[in-house]
Amino acid sequence: MTTSTAGGIDCDVHIAVPAMKALLPYLEDHWREIIVLRGMDGLDLTSYPPGAPISCREDWRAPGRRPGTDLERLRRHALDGFGSRHAIAHVLYGAQAVHSEDLAAALCRALNDWVAAEWLSPEPRLRASIVVPWQSPELAAAEIERCAPDQRFVQVQLLVMGDTPLGKRSNWPIYRAAAAHGLPVAVHAGSAYRHAPSAATGWGSYLVEDYAANATAFQGQVLSLLHEGVLSTFPELRFVLAESGVTWLPTLLWRATKTWRALRSEVPWVERSPEELVRDQVRFTLQPFDAPPGGGAELERFLEHLGSDDLLLFSTDYPHWHFDGDGVWPEGLPDSWARKALVDNPLATYPRLREDVMAGPAPGAGRSTTEASEGVTS
Repeated sequence: MTTSTAGGIDCDVHIAVPAMKALLPYLEDHWREIIVLRGMDGLDLTSYPPGAPISCREDWRAPGRRPGTDLERLRRHALDGFGSRHAIAHVLYGAQAVHSEDLAAALCRALNDWVAAEWLSPEPRLRASIVVPWQSPELAAAEIERCAPDQRFVQVQLLVMGDTPLGKRSNWPIYRAAAAHGLPVAVHAGSAYRHAPSAATGWGSYLVEDYAANATAFQGQVLSLLHEGVLSTFPELRFVLAESGVTWLPTLLWRATKTWRALRSEVPWVERSPEELVRDQVRFTLQPFDAPPGGGAELERFLEHLGSDDLLLFSTDYPHWHFDGDGVWPEGLPDSWARKALVDNPLATYPRLREDVMAGPAPGAGRSTTEASEGVTS
């Protein structure tokens, strides 16, 4: 059987800012003048080499343009190409890495307004993440409050590596604002480069070291959210780990739960086991999928240890390319998991998408969600 993704919800596509000049019309006068006078540009956070196949498949490239900057190509290759009912966009941009909190807030405001006007308005199937200036949790919460009335923003975007562990109480204004508006928090692979990705040993020399270290950063952040009490304090809040991989999860949860049983007096606010909390409140996008190629006994054993088919969210990671041809559904992953990952799990994770589905078919979508959920395999 071949898994069809038609009618699914793509939980990770990428929009790229072509240049700072694209944001200038959306900046306040003061910041527009500052940026022009300084000649600021090149704040992209994508670390993939632009010409590498991992950055964009050759037939998806627009001549003379950076991957992810062309709405028509996103429509053709991602939305129409994979038959997605909706796609949720992330924008990885230096607004979340600059040191000035005020500049970060100004850039995030401009970025979110640019996304709303130039991507969400012309394409009704597209949804977006609120990019927040997490350098200041208070300013980040204010940006959530500003953008939340626009129902097309369906989650809040953070990066996996920044100034502090995400569970720290100084970050809780972000979670309080997100929870108040029913917005999941997406923690995406990437860094503000405040600290070495492999913190215990310092800075590496090559991109491959940085790339692989993201997995350990995700593990550290899961432990932080658990033990600092974020998951216990905000039980209605969902976290989506994007481009995190997932095969590391069972062993992490086993170790975290074993240790919690011995040391739970240290964190009395963690009243439920780490296994239960993570399985209830944390979700993982599928691409890039880090299981052994072809599936087999190793993949079957991993899925058994994962312990739930509620955790995975379908994603293409467009325009990045980590799979063979159009085979975005990971090879060897059971077709019986397709309905959950493509439709049910995203709708359970994103309240605003659930409301969209209740309201009726998305304009431009190939099939209704009911049809998709009843027949995602063929």
